[in-house]
Amino acid sequence: MTRSSTTTAAAVQAAPDQAGWVCCPDCGWLLYRKRLDRNLHVCPECDHHLRLSARARIVLLTDPGSFSEVAFQPGTPDPLAFTDLRDYPDRLADAARRSGESEAVVVGIARIGGAETVVAVMDFAFLGGSMGVEVGRRVSGAAELALERGLPLVTVCASGGARMQEGVFSLFQMARVSEAFGRLREAGLLSVCVLTDPTYGGVSASFATLASVLVGERGAHVGFAGPRVVQETIRAELPDDFQTAEFLLAHGLVDRVESRGDLRPLLVRLLALHGAGVPDEAPDDGGEACVAASDVEEADPWDVVQRARDVDRPTTLDYLHTAFDDFVELHGDRSFADDAAVVGGVASIGGRTVVVIGQEKGHTVRERVARNFGMPHPEGYRKALRLLDHAETFGFPVVTLVDTPGAHPGPEAEERGQSHAIAETIMRSSRLRVPVVSVVTGEGGSGGALALCTSDRLLVLENAYLSVISPEGCAAILWRTAVAAPTAARAMRLGAAHLRASGIATSVVPEPPGGAHTDPAAAARLLRQALVRELDDVCRLDVATLMDSRSRRLDRIGGDEGRTLQPVEG
Repeated sequence: MTRSSTTTAAAVQAAPDQAGWVCCPDCGWLLYRKRLDRNLHVCPECDHHLRLSARARIVLLTDPGSFSEVAFQPGTPDPLAFTDLRDYPDRLADAARRSGESEAVVVGIARIGGAETVVAVMDFAFLGGSMGVEVGRRVSGAAELALERGLPLVTVCASGGARMQEGVFSLFQMARVSEAFGRLREAGLLSVCVLTDPTYGGVSASFATLASVLVGERGAHVGFAGPRVVQETIRAELPDDFQTAEFLLAHGLVDRVESRGDLRPLLVRLLALHGAGVPDEAPDDGGEACVAASDVEEADPWDVVQRARDVDRPTTLDYLHTAFDDFVELHGDRSFADDAAVVGGVASIGGRTVVVIGQEKGHTVRERVARNFGMPHPEGYRKALRLLDHAETFGFPVVTLVDTPGAHPGPEAEERGQSHAIAETIMRSSRLRVPVVSVVTGEGGSGGALALCTSDRLLVLENAYLSVISPEGCAAILWRTAVAAPTAARAMRLGAAHLRASGIATSVVPEPPGGAHTDPAAAARLLRQALVRELDDVCRLDVATLMDSRSRRLDRIGGDEGRTLQPVEG
């Protein structure tokens, strides 16, 4: 049994029985209701996002008239025969009357940007969106439906936490829905969770934070224990933005924060990028995309270093906006912070969806300081790790863009495990079951660069380099003065020619005369051609061949391929 949604602007209402004027709960401004409806229930004075019903969310996010509700057979409504000031069945009946829903979540199938999608939307008006047995049954049922039909799942969360009237039965719904989301991930199906105000407790500590992509609505409060509980329990002074969506983004816990009007366009792009990855355009023929080993000019290594460091040289974000067709950035390591020195997300190039990860320096002084001059902290590499996992889950090839003086060497990086993070990233890249194509676009400093260029194909731009240490560092140690940096650069043979001749780089990407910074658009075209060609080639390999050839490629570096270890007698 299904029910279709009605799509009108007036349907997007927080409380359809109200009329006339509404008082903003945040700033207290008196708002004309029709204007508020047109503004998607976002206060035009303070940008506060007022709460919406589940039906209003469905209208906001799905294609007009496409939603069909999935009906669930009634379950056990009162497993504990619970009574406080009122009998629990009376509370359920009252919640149904007030919200117009039979439970705190509405499940159905809809189209979003034409993509068929399972949706599960919570309604805070039904007992505060609390999760009891029936909510757990419906959310896990939505995941099962997505798994059965091979569809993505979009959930919208609004919850105060677990439902106390159902006791331990409510508690175990966290495990029930988490297991269902685990099966979705194992099957390589996209799940997106939109976190709205408020999302707390058992919901936040289960499916709300287990989706492939987490999107916070601007200003939403999300956390495990509410601020009142935190203050009463540990008597702590809390920051002003505590548990807001913006707080979560800064601490690496969500991928994005979006205003209400931008949620649907983002979902459309994510669903399109995670759809069937069949190339819809012919790969470029390469043209000048790569230079033969014999044609690579042996430029002066110190000149290469200076060009690679040029402040106007295109950065990762420049290439993402010029060489790729679309890019949705995903933020954070999901545990501590969002390192601005590493950017990554899902992109498309030549009709193929890829995961892109790169170091970002910025151009201006302010940008460079904000990006830590492209020197990642451990959380930057852990962001890369979770994006590598995302790529493997969905079968997307990985493109990495390498441009860093090296990993950040400060004490706080050591406290958070810089060596561990780099080592884990290198190991994960070396055993990833999808293709990895790396491009050294500028500086490639030490292990901080190697973490993102352990790959099947290693491209290097004509004026880029990889080095075990910076020329200045090498000079200071071996020549006892950083003034000898040019001499050190030449001694280490820095530059594309040596990388290609030694077999470390698989190809060299030409740059416009004078360097990529002289014509960034031309540099982007050349990089795009090279990437499309390399992706087309490496994506033909099956997993076993891919991983075996990657291992053999690493063995060849230094000339050890084919050698066997022989014990030394005596």
